[in-house]
Amino acid sequence: MISVKMLKPYYIKSNENYVRIILAYQYFAVVINKKVYQFIPVEAKEIRINRRTRKVENIGARFAFQKGKDIVYMTMSELLSLPDFLFQLHTIAKPYYENVEEEKNQSINESAIIIDELEHLNVKRLIDRALDERNEEAFYNLVKLL
Repeated sequence: MISVKMLKPYYIKSNENYVRIILAYQYFAVVINKKVYQFIPVEAKEIRINRRTRKVENIGARFAFQKGKDIVYMTMSELLSLPDFLFQLHTIAKPYYENVEEEKNQSINESAIIIDELEHLNVKRLIDRALDERNEEAFYNLVKLL
């Protein structure tokens, strides 16, 4: 039986598209047949998660764990099959997911403000045109929109 004893990121890097959880020795350990194996950064040493889909991207990564002279290799897909690994992983990455949602909402709000300003300016131009053409009916209808 395999379970995750500890999963702490050494550090986390994030950009527009990905959250990269960098792992280091003594920050990641698994229990295999009641023996604790420590992560060693021999092959893969990061977990890359897509911020939009919230899925792990580097499925083919292979992680090494050591206990004494015994080294065990596990692929990302094997680790993802462990419920406690998934839970801890998403707990670590969750704050970075929320930032994506906040950025989207902020972008939508900014766009709405810009559109409102443009519509307001357009109505003012139409009022000016109605005055130039001495179109009283259009003038009064447009003033109501302000």
